[in-house]
Amino acid sequence: MRVLHFLDSLSRGGAEMQALDVCRNAKDFGIDVTLATAGGGALEDDFRESGVEFIRFQRKFPVDIYLASQIRKIIKEHRIEIVHGYQAVDGIHLYLASRGQKGVKRVLSFQGFIADKRNRLASKFLIPRMDANISVSRGLQNWLAAKDKLDTSKNFCVIHNGADAKRLIPLGNSLKAELGLVKDSLLLGMVGNFYRDRRKDQFTLCKSLPRVFAEFPSAHCVFAGRIEDGAEEKMADCLNFCIENKIIEHVHFLGARSDVPDILSELDIFVFSSLHEGLPVAISEAMLAGVPIIVSDIEPLLEASENGQFAEVFPVKNAEVLSEKILMLLRDKDLREKLADKALLHARENFSIEAHLRELTKLYRSLLETGDKNGL
Repeated sequence: MRVLHFLDSLSRGGAEMQALDVCRNAKDFGIDVTLATAGGGALEDDFRESGVEFIRFQRKFPVDIYLASQIRKIIKEHRIEIVHGYQAVDGIHLYLASRGQKGVKRVLSFQGFIADKRNRLASKFLIPRMDANISVSRGLQNWLAAKDKLDTSKNFCVIHNGADAKRLIPLGNSLKAELGLVKDSLLLGMVGNFYRDRRKDQFTLCKSLPRVFAEFPSAHCVFAGRIEDGAEEKMADCLNFCIENKIIEHVHFLGARSDVPDILSELDIFVFSSLHEGLPVAISEAMLAGVPIIVSDIEPLLEASENGQFAEVFPVKNAEVLSEKILMLLRDKDLREKLADKALLHARENFSIEAHLRELTKLYRSLLETGDKNGL
């Protein structure tokens, strides 16, 4: 199968990491991937070295007709059978590029909730014009229908995100040494960008920490993730809370990091406090890295944890219950290890890159066996 994956940019985010893991492993599943992008980013070198053909364009306008024409040339020259995008802007350009191309199938992935009206309108236009739309969780599919008023009843399927365990092998760099912590310090943390919209909820984790540090004064907490433009105030709120509550020496804001495997290897607990998600790659990574996790009780995270079988769960924005969950795990190493072991087995079966590509390959094959839709 010859497939073109198109990403508007290559910043370090969940969709981009998912696409990167697909590129690195697609050949093992009989998929010949060409990766095209309309802009660079922190992951550009990783994509260039991923083992697939890499093509870099530059988008100059929100809807760039010239860019679509360049993608169209790639489709023809490479005899592409399937085009696959990861957000509305990808889908618009792939739709324009593939329209009228006989036999070319269109796929659009929905990785998370849709933040603004423009993207909702674009998604509403695209959904019936795709041969398949992928939601990364049933919870997200329900959200898209209920909150964004999109028709997810017809050509939608659920394929969970999956991470590449090989990518999660630590390189041997010690975060504890970098921070000047002793080797046996208890360390908890969250990996997630600070976004300007209502998505990640680092502040609730900060609010849970004074009680944790009161019982475990040698414990520390780290936040790894870039600060999106417009999210500076959210990060400042977290920082100010930690300063005002005299815990700032125990809380470390690391910014964007490329060494997540090394960070995960030293965490005793992974906390994912969130308000809205699709099914974050960060959860798959933590499970596959063998770290016990605590998640907020939104539908996609309950789906990933099988309603708390493979993670501790706390109510959204409830710092008090989150404190209790953290303390329970910090007090009991055996409990942490049992939870991590169960989650690891669950993730290998359901949230590994192999599990993801098995389902993606099935979808691609089924599309190539169906009739043509590209005249729409």
